Amino acid sequence: MDVSAVSSASATAGSAADNASKKATLDYDTFLTLLVQQMKNQDPTEPMDATEQIAQLATFSQVEQTIQTNKNLESLLQSSTLNQAGSIIGRTITSADATVSGVIKEVQVYSDGLVAVLENGKKVLVGAGVTIS
Repeated sequence: MDVSAVSSASATAGSAADNASKKATLDYDTFLTLLVQQMKNQDPTEPMDATEQIAQLATFSQVEQTIQTNKNLESLLQSSTLNQAGSIIGRTITSADATVSGVIKEVQVYSDGLVAVLENGKKVLVGAGVTIS
């Protein structure tokens, strides 16, 4: 069972969670720098409210943790998609409108779903209404 096309397609796709994680880290570091500068240059007669500082820091920490959770979920979904793709190779698929049918030769993985390539060269989007036997 050859799934090299499946694994190479997933390896080249950029991760939205990775990009968001890099951007959030930059923003988080920038926030900490600004907070330190603000504390250094604050008016000694009216110091910054510590409660507000902690609330801001907690909010940024929550955003960072949410991005990490999304990254882990994206990895789990990608793994599930690859398992699904590998399990349907060699099986017979019939399109939702029953106009295309055949044995699956390979599966192409895209960010929005799977496309089954049949032995006769035709392609079928794996989605609702498709029959795999």
